[in-house]
Amino acid sequence: MTSKVFAYGRVSTDEQTADNQLLEIRSAGYPIEPEYWFADEGVSGKTPALERPQFAKMLHKIRKGETLVVSKIDRLGRDSVDVLQTVRHLQDMGARVVVLQLGNTDLTSPAGKLMLTMLSAVAEMERTLIVERTKAGQARAWAEGKTKGRPSKTSAGQRKEILERLSKNDSVSAVARDYGISRASVISIRDGAI
Repeated sequence: MTSKVFAYGRVSTDEQTADNQLLEIRSAGYPIEPEYWFADEGVSGKTPALERPQFAKMLHKIRKGETLVVSKIDRLGRDSVDVLQTVRHLQDMGARVVVLQLGNTDLTSPAGKLMLTMLSAVAEMERTLIVERTKAGQARAWAEGKTKGRPSKTSAGQRKEILERLSKNDSVSAVARDYGISRASVISIRDGAI
């Protein structure tokens, strides 16, 4: 008896369909029967693979010695950590994982594990670089006098005028109305929060 070959696809919106992924898998020489095709449609890539309804359903059917084929590596997870966990989970079950995008590489083979490790390292480095660039950009913006959050609706001169009016016992409501700002903004100016 030949081992079963499963296929999985995912698209982010309900307007899309995973049919092209199935077609790609079949064109690569995997004659997937309808009962072995699982697709999560309208499921964000941010959702971990093991939490996707159709992926979870497939996991209950796949057995040791069987194969899962996907068109691209991002079908297996939202990031390198999720992909690694998903592949390890399938490997622990005794299943093979083939990714067409990587030249039909079986990610559970020694070469596949090496490729996953390298991809994971590159992804980790990219995440670190993004954090560093973000921090550098924030530091530069702060050094240029830019502040976080929404720009103030009042200038420094207007805030001084507001404080003078409040010191002359003008009501918070009247000042807010005259400057076109909320009472909360006037109170923040009075209390020195702005």
